[in-house]
Amino acid sequence: MKEDQKKIIKKRYEKSLMDGERFWPDSIYKDVLMALAILVVLILLATFIGVPVEPKADPSDTSYIPRPEWYFLFLFKFLAIYGQIPLIGKIEWLAAVLIPGIFIALLVFLPFIDRSPHRYYGKRIFAIGFMAIFVTSMVCLTYLSDVPTTLGEGFFLPGLLQTIAGLIIPVVAYVLLGLMNFVFKKTSSKMMIVTTVLSIFLAAGFTIATLVIAPPVKAEETVVATDLVEQINLGQDLYSVNCVECHGDDGKVTVIEGVEGLEGTQVMAINNNDVLYTLNDASMAEVIAFGRPDAGMNPFGKAYNTEGLSKSEIDYIVTFMRYSWDDRFDLPPMKPLYPALADGEVPSYDVHIAPIVKRYCVSCHREGKDNNNFLMTTYDEILNSGDNVPLLIAGDEASIFLKVIQEQEILDDNGEVIIGVMPPKKVLSADVVDVFLRWILNGMPQTALEAADLSVFPTPIPTP
Repeated sequence: MKEDQKKIIKKRYEKSLMDGERFWPDSIYKDVLMALAILVVLILLATFIGVPVEPKADPSDTSYIPRPEWYFLFLFKFLAIYGQIPLIGKIEWLAAVLIPGIFIALLVFLPFIDRSPHRYYGKRIFAIGFMAIFVTSMVCLTYLSDVPTTLGEGFFLPGLLQTIAGLIIPVVAYVLLGLMNFVFKKTSSKMMIVTTVLSIFLAAGFTIATLVIAPPVKAEETVVATDLVEQINLGQDLYSVNCVECHGDDGKVTVIEGVEGLEGTQVMAINNNDVLYTLNDASMAEVIAFGRPDAGMNPFGKAYNTEGLSKSEIDYIVTFMRYSWDDRFDLPPMKPLYPALADGEVPSYDVHIAPIVKRYCVSCHREGKDNNNFLMTTYDEILNSGDNVPLLIAGDEASIFLKVIQEQEILDDNGEVIIGVMPPKKVLSADVVDVFLRWILNGMPQTALEAADLSVFPTPIPTP
């Protein structure tokens, strides 16, 4: 630094000292205002956007794939890309410790490295370009975090594009800027700007190309109850799918019937005080999670069953049992299983049929059950599966499905029962049967929009 520059800087510094700014109240006032503004922004974000609620942590769930918070996703992706470089492999400490450590060290020692008195952006092209490329890389890697880096063995084009966008382009740009700034010092600023802009556009272009070729893989959404009523409703649905076949919809079953391998097995009714008073919630959850091998009950927790129930789901079942059968607990006002239908309104699968099927049918009509291959886990399965298709015929009141839910058995020519009444251990209420009738007679629409187009509401009589 030249002497005249030192004198100018010293003069400015002394003038600033003379003008000064008091710590109290000037600096404190500014800090308080900024802190208040940040707090307001956080409150607004939490109120109107929020963070998706996740299930409780379950250490026994080996299928869970941990993911970092969004502000670490770029490093998460960098680790995955770095591990694909030939001859290097997955040396995590290099990508997770050494390289980030170098960048942090650069930030710490930057005031000692960059001692230029100039603060005008036109004379700081290298620093601005370096940070612009770095920020661009962070953004690109964050967007690529949900795209697979590899897909089995062999060449994977999206993996190559990600490596180019997130690793090769930034490294080449850093090297070129470093050479221009420290070695070829006579290089014009325009060349550094062109290098920076070109690298940014290339990284963004390869990122967009990757997202077009291989769209991000979205994590499976998990329904999480946020209040007691939702917990009970979810618990009842889970109980209907996993428990009702053996224990009945009311937990009163003492002898299992109609379950292959457990026919005639004697079990304790689970809705009585001997169970509900003796076992606390944690003990009941453990019974569900770990099973009762001596009684023929398989474990339902993910520790022993990879397709089993999560800790939160088991807790929902316990909550349903507790508030439904334990006389020490008062059942809160519950939401209806499906919206009530007005005169002339046609139900839809998505809004009305799906929750009914999940509550009363899916426990038996799914893969691996003795159900004449009639599956009911999806709309297409209900319409097209089964050994006796079609079970549902649009507009036909004599459909097999409608007969069996109205307690009419289906017989063959010899008078033998082919299909019994459904559900076998419970009579559906009249309103549930009415929903199925309306749905089938009006063409079995899938979406609420399709059902709305078919609905015919009575014309109101004008008042005089």
